[in-house]
Amino acid sequence: MMTNRYTNLYRIFFLLSDLIALNLVFLLLISRVVQGHDDGFKNYIVLSLLGNIAWLLSSYATACYIIYKDVNLTHLSKKTATSFLLFSAAIIAYTSFSEYQFSRVFIILLSIGFATYLLIGRLLLISYVLYTRTNSKFYTNIVVIGYNEVSRSLSTLIYASKNNIRIQGYFDLTYPAAPNQDYPYLGEINDCLDFAIHNNISEIYCTLSPEGSKELYDLAEEAEKHFIRFRFIPDLRNFINRKVHVDFIDHMPVLSLRSEPMEYETARLKKRAFDLIMSSFILVFLLSWLLPILAILIKLDSPGPVFFSQKRSGKNNKEFSCLKLRSLRAHNHADEACVQVTKNDDRTTKVGRFLRKTNLDELPQFINVILGQMSIVGARPHMLKHTLDFARIEDKYMVRHLSKPGVTGWAQVNGYRGEINQPGQLKNRLEHDIWYIENWNCWLDVKIVCLTVYMTVKGDKNAY
Repeated sequence: MMTNRYTNLYRIFFLLSDLIALNLVFLLLISRVVQGHDDGFKNYIVLSLLGNIAWLLSSYATACYIIYKDVNLTHLSKKTATSFLLFSAAIIAYTSFSEYQFSRVFIILLSIGFATYLLIGRLLLISYVLYTRTNSKFYTNIVVIGYNEVSRSLSTLIYASKNNIRIQGYFDLTYPAAPNQDYPYLGEINDCLDFAIHNNISEIYCTLSPEGSKELYDLAEEAEKHFIRFRFIPDLRNFINRKVHVDFIDHMPVLSLRSEPMEYETARLKKRAFDLIMSSFILVFLLSWLLPILAILIKLDSPGPVFFSQKRSGKNNKEFSCLKLRSLRAHNHADEACVQVTKNDDRTTKVGRFLRKTNLDELPQFINVILGQMSIVGARPHMLKHTLDFARIEDKYMVRHLSKPGVTGWAQVNGYRGEINQPGQLKNRLEHDIWYIENWNCWLDVKIVCLTVYMTVKGDKNAY
């Protein structure tokens, strides 16, 4: 199976390969186009550096290097094509507005050369993956000890994962009453190691409990002497029927219902530093001049305060006052405690409609971020009444409060924002919020911020 370590190596390998190819194309074309002109050479070198940055940003924004064990040609092609279009747009934009006149032939040949490499490289990748899936020398042959519900579930999961693991059969204390036709019964447990040694078996999976069975521990130790890995699969179905996260206190394993990267001290420091730096930048360079303008427009449009404060659910369901620019008519704000804004809502002011459409009404929440009540990225905070209502509908709803709420979030950039008026909307939003908590990293926050800016400029149909 492709572990995180190997997927990270593959990502680094493909990224470096693409950058090397890009720079080779740049250098080859520069040597042909620039002939002894120092100014031209300097400008083309700057262009190549900007090209590297543009590719890094565009490939990151499209998750071009997130390669799973089940490589999908369609998804890989779309991501690569989108990255290339963003890269090309950045190059064209820079050369168009630059004072130096770059050669159009250079830009065209650069695009053709890099696109050709990407096409060939991706086809080679897909060919390699297909080859390893169909060539038996790349298979990982395993056998399973124990014919039970756990082993049957294991075989189903391995088959569905479409990886290179092949189950050769089962060993158990006795012949099973209803053996699996696809994976034959190979004998008693005592025969397992001898079979593994003589049949190129790489791993042995044991679904029987090792408690009180010294024979299984002895078998595990003996298997390792022959370079055969022995893996125990505990039966936790009576306690947990889902994925679990395994951590260790010294040598003692500790099972948790989910992985929470943000619970580590170093992770919290990184996220807090990101929040403070970015919020401070926005407050100084954007809100310092934009807020007064928006305040005047709000005042001219309708009577009432500029800011609107509302109690919402924060981390661990602690209440906090969430700040917004007022977008509804002042005398109706009592309704907001329990009624979501709907499309064409007559409570929305003219300026308020613009603010909500462009997300500018959320800008004061960067003050909440500075105060430590919110994060830039996280699950969007809901009204107190909605928290109570939604918790009754979805059992796992309160899990989203394990981390600070955000100005933007993974659910929002995936289209699950605004009014909840259809079956499944709440569940989809909740799944995305929990996924973010379980998979957080700094680069994911950067990606979500970039996607939020993109969707704001593009326009979101759910923003009203």
